[in-house]
Amino acid sequence: MIQIETFTFNPFQENTYLLHDETKECIIIDPGCYDTNEQNQLVQFIEQNDLNPVKLLNTHCHLDHIFGNSFIMSKYNLELIIHKADLPVLESAPMSASMYGVALAPSPQPSSFLEGGDVFSFGNSILDVLFTPGHSPGSICFHNKDQKFLIGGDVLFLQSIGRTDLPGGDHNTLIQSIKTKLFPLDDDTVIHPGHGPETNIGFEKANNPFVA
Repeated sequence: MIQIETFTFNPFQENTYLLHDETKECIIIDPGCYDTNEQNQLVQFIEQNDLNPVKLLNTHCHLDHIFGNSFIMSKYNLELIIHKADLPVLESAPMSASMYGVALAPSPQPSSFLEGGDVFSFGNSILDVLFTPGHSPGSICFHNKDQKFLIGGDVLFLQSIGRTDLPGGDHNTLIQSIKTKLFPLDDDTVIHPGHGPETNIGFEKANNPFVA
């Protein structure tokens, strides 16, 4: 059974997720750890629970979701995996950081890519990859059907949606992603978003003002 740990990091209050199961293997999704204290918080949890990090995933590559990429990859000798369409976003992140006045160590390049429809595994666990562009060109979500949860990045929030005014964003594409990829999931599927509190598919179908 997958356990989901949430850490809220950096000035953008981004949610970093660490998933682990009974094998003690774990994956790190969107490491937003910005400074030494936040890096230590993540490392301490891993060490205290005797976990073995095996992969690093980005739902998308905006700077607030990749602040910790370089640190995590170096610390645990991990591969980075993203959707190929977000590679330009990853490579332009240092320029974006300078515009916001924040520091960002350039992320190493990904070693492989995920596509919608792929199945990603670690330990005894599997995650289905959903391609959900719109917030960024290569946004992806990770879905576990048995436990009914979604690691959703910045696609769908509690009564909100991801912004689409950044380079590569497109409002109509995002709405289409939500309606065709997320809303068909079971209503009680819990959404763990990139920012803010968790929600679920049924609540957003009934109450999200952006997706009427």
